[in-house]
Amino acid sequence: MKIVFDDNHLCRALYGERELHLRILEETLDISVNARGNELQLSGADDKLTLAEEVLNQLYFTLKKGFSVKPDDIRRGIKGLLRDRDIDLSKIFTDVIFVNRRNRNITPRGHHQKLYVDAMRKNDLVFGIGPAGTGKTYLAMAMAVAALTKKEVERIILTRPAVEAGERLGFLPGTLQDKVDPYLRPLYDALHDMLDAEKVDGLLERGVVEVAPLAYMRGRTLNNAFVVLDEAQNTTAEQMKMFLTRLGFDSKAVITGDVTQIDLPRGASSGLVESQRILKGVPGLAFCYFDEADVVRHPLVQRIILAYQRADEEKRSRYEQNRRASQERTNDAPKDEPPSQDES
Repeated sequence: MKIVFDDNHLCRALYGERELHLRILEETLDISVNARGNELQLSGADDKLTLAEEVLNQLYFTLKKGFSVKPDDIRRGIKGLLRDRDIDLSKIFTDVIFVNRRNRNITPRGHHQKLYVDAMRKNDLVFGIGPAGTGKTYLAMAMAVAALTKKEVERIILTRPAVEAGERLGFLPGTLQDKVDPYLRPLYDALHDMLDAEKVDGLLERGVVEVAPLAYMRGRTLNNAFVVLDEAQNTTAEQMKMFLTRLGFDSKAVITGDVTQIDLPRGASSGLVESQRILKGVPGLAFCYFDEADVVRHPLVQRIILAYQRADEEKRSRYEQNRRASQERTNDAPKDEPPSQDES
């Protein structure tokens, strides 16, 4: 297959430094790619060549719109088109949510992230559920800051339950705020990544941005606000209901969590797990799901998540086998027969 592009400058960006992007295509799709200026020669299986052509053309169009292409975009483009040939990568990678303090565009990095962002635009209540590193909280924060900047809301409220991840930290010194700040640090980190430190401090001082533990939400009505509840898998059913009923007029709420990392005490049910069953089909809200293919952290994180998923599946399989074997032994055990007429 031969592909010819019309702009040599854009071709250099498309091929990547030392043609890294083309090498990723070769390794991922098991094809051969040779570049000569603005012309590419591809060889391999027909279906793989068609996919490579689609990825290259869509990312070239992304470059034409003035956006950059990174090595991870090549990988995500391949994964996305393998899942669904109808997706438009240029629409995903050029959907600017917010421009951060380093003048970088914050955009979706995959199909599921694009669906998540669109759901936040269309609905007043959105659940983002999936493993760590899929951008659930970060994109929600970006949408919140963008809404505040456009004056669509008057304030941002960021909250999460103060639950330790399998540890008991004991007594923490300082004021009440000092005690809860460690639990809320990830929200502060995302905020500082988007805005200058001085601006963040000013917004916090004026109460335009509020970062508080979930327990502080009881009894409040949150009007004209963009509310983000993070780590929602660690809410109890009562806490989730309490939070959901805080939403006031002209407000949006985004709830994020990973149901595989529940740190609640044994026997306590997760409000995030229950909400999926209770709120299914309720109009005006949306559930968005992510999986390991959506991880935007170090590539090793994706492999770690897959390894844990396999371990969990093996554990469930062993449990089910043991349960069936125990049931069969119970059924095969001799039962005491009632005495005969003569014996009685």
